[in-house]
Amino acid sequence: MAIEAGDFRTGLTVIVDGDPWVVLDFQHVKPGKGAAILKTKMKNLKTGSTQERNFNASTKFDPATIERKSAQYSYSADGTYYFMDMETYETYELNEEHIGFNKYFLIESMEVTLMFFEGDLLDISVPDKVELTITETSPGIKGAPTTQTKEAVTETGLTLRVPQFIEEGEKVLITTADGKYSSRA
Repeated sequence: MAIEAGDFRTGLTVIVDGDPWVVLDFQHVKPGKGAAILKTKMKNLKTGSTQERNFNASTKFDPATIERKSAQYSYSADGTYYFMDMETYETYELNEEHIGFNKYFLIESMEVTLMFFEGDLLDISVPDKVELTITETSPGIKGAPTTQTKEAVTETGLTLRVPQFIEEGEKVLITTADGKYSSRA
């Protein structure tokens, strides 16, 4: 069953030019004249590249059937990340290019979801929020407004903005979609 571009939603996987793509973001645009177009930000699950593409709202696509398996993140070495299937104990590996921004959210023994297309491991999916420890930040400024933030670095190397009251060694919740501070853990 074909999917029209007008029916896109975040997280939908479709076949474009023979490759599986996932919709990261989309916006319907109705110009003054002519048909509506759909501006999308999509990620190619085979190559890991992200592109912004425009489609006519009536363009049809075949759905990409993505098989998902739970796995545990084991470790990384020389730019390769290793995962273990918790049922079969089979080991899978992905290079840093495929992991992309998710590398900042991986902690040993963390459970992730592996995504396969036609038997090939394409990508991983991490939880919506992860708990990370702050390893570097400057001391808070006394009397600073509560809306004022400062830069901090997590145990995984992610640099982000946190409120003034966050100190080194504290655990915080990070939203994995954008890498932003959510709350104290």
